[in-house]
Amino acid sequence: MDRRARRKKQWSKDEIRSLRQHLNLTQVKMAEELGTRQQTISEWETGMYQPRGASATLLSMIAERSGFTYGAEDNDDG
Repeated sequence: MDRRARRKKQWSKDEIRSLRQHLNLTQVKMAEELGTRQQTISEWETGMYQPRGASATLLSMIAERSGFTYGAEDNDDG
């Protein structure tokens, strides 16, 4: 259902940066909120790595709760 759709969401570097800016957070503050390192946020935003698993799910949950609009079209198979 909704959780499955969230899990399948692939976050682009631009969407991650836009979400962070929508929340008015620095990379450091976003890292603190997600329980990760600032370097990880930077790596996501430069496209070096993509958030996976729990991190991707957390980003989706945060986006939905904050009213952030993102490319959620990936969930049309269920």
